Amino acid sequence: MSVTAEEFFVGHPEGLAVYRAVAEAVGGLGECEERVSTSQIAFRHGRGFAYVWRPGQYVRSDVPAVLSIALPEPLDSPRIKETVHPSARVWMHHIELRRPADVDAEIVSWLSRAHAAANG
Repeated sequence: MSVTAEEFFVGHPEGLAVYRAVAEAVGGLGECEERVSTSQIAFRHGRGFAYVWRPGQYVRSDVPAVLSIALPEPLDSPRIKETVHPSARVWMHHIELRRPADVDAEIVSWLSRAHAAANG
């Protein structure tokens, strides 16, 4: 069964608006595939490089959406809520996004780096 982004964010219009801002930014990076599951929306370019999900599915949170960006190196920024190192070549950065305007030039630059690294 296929789920749409609208179905994923049903009842959560703020999260849907944030997702749309991320999707627009990713769309400007070049070739990319989007996969919507029950737990997240993944953006892939060879392999997954960015994921949007609702933290309220898992923990009590008023954050409408989290953007997780996979990079081959860690980023150092106060905007990053948490960084994990799930494998030898991947650092996953979790960024809380509260409104579409949070998807700014800095986020787009990180998405661009992740997009390039995913197909490399």
